[in-house]
Amino acid sequence: MTRQIVLDTETTGLDPLLGDRVIEIAAIEIVNLVPTGRSWHVLVDPEREVPPESTRVHGFTTEMLRGKPKFAEIAEELLRFLGDSPIVAHNAPFDFGFLDAELQRCGRAALDRARMVDSLELAKRRFPGLPNNLDALCRRFGIDNSMRTSHNALLDVQLLAQVYLELMGGRQPGLSLAAAVAAPAAASLGGPARERTPRPIVPSEAELAAHAAFLGRLKDPLWLRPPFAPAEAAE
Repeated sequence: MTRQIVLDTETTGLDPLLGDRVIEIAAIEIVNLVPTGRSWHVLVDPEREVPPESTRVHGFTTEMLRGKPKFAEIAEELLRFLGDSPIVAHNAPFDFGFLDAELQRCGRAALDRARMVDSLELAKRRFPGLPNNLDALCRRFGIDNSMRTSHNALLDVQLLAQVYLELMGGRQPGLSLAAAVAAPAAASLGGPARERTPRPIVPSEAELAAHAAFLGRLKDPLWLRPPFAPAEAAE
């Protein structure tokens, strides 16, 4: 079973080293490339003013975030939801950079970069030279993003989960999940599920004779050469 977390953040700006802070985190759990329905979302008091230019991007103001929990208060719950699973994000170094800064600010270890899965890099490899932002990918994959009038982490992560599943092969569950689904489906169609018995196809004498006659009309047919020819024909 492969568990992954699709994650998105919104922030007060572009650089945590300049004091910009996380204001929203949203995450969705997927297992074997199928959303499980488990998600995690929180608004965070950044403990600083939200610049007007950032508000124009995501819609959050200082007043809207005042009184929300501070990052240190939600860090444990966030880490518990993330577990040790790989974390998928679009332009993942941006999200990891902000989360690392917040975690270190409250005395916790940074996230292991080996867990980082950058869906933007996946999209660039699949569609080199094309726009690969979230809106462009939604249009390319036929995903409805009409509700996306601003950069909201909760909506963005739902869209990103769909985009990521398309990038990984079109929302198709892995073979292990397909096998797990097949057994109860077979049982529901008329009895207990059971292993399929191989049924080899054995040609009749007439079919073998017709095939031999057909080969006789060909010039040096491949099927009469070893290893395809029967032992008696090759002798």
